[in-house]
Amino acid sequence: MVVGVVLFPLPALVLGCRGLLRRSGRASIDERADRAELVLLVLGRLIALVLLFTLSGITLLACIGALIEDLRVPSLVYVFFVADLLVATLVLLTFGRSDRRRARRPASPARQ
Repeated sequence: MVVGVVLFPLPALVLGCRGLLRRSGRASIDERADRAELVLLVLGRLIALVLLFTLSGITLLACIGALIEDLRVPSLVYVFFVADLLVATLVLLTFGRSDRRRARRPASPARQ
C-alpha cells in the first residue's frame, strides 16, 4: 500500500496543486458571476486536495507504523487506501492533467 500511495496519489496531489487556479478559458458577460464561479471552483478543488492529502497521510502513517512495529494494519486503512485512489483519479481526470491542446490539422487545399 505504501508503494501504491507513493506512485499514484502523491503525484496526483502535486499535479492538482499546479492546476488549482487554472481556468477553463470560459468567460461570462457578468464579472461578478465569473468571480463567484471561480471561487466555487477553487474551493471545490481545494477540498479535494485536502481530502487527498489527509487520506494519503493516514494511509502512509498507518502502513509505515505497522511495518516498523510488526503489527497488522487495521481494516479501515484498506478503505482509506481505496478512497485515496479514487480521489487521486478524480483529481487527475479533472484539474490535475496538463493542458495540452490537440494540434489542428492543416486545412486541405481547395480544389481549383
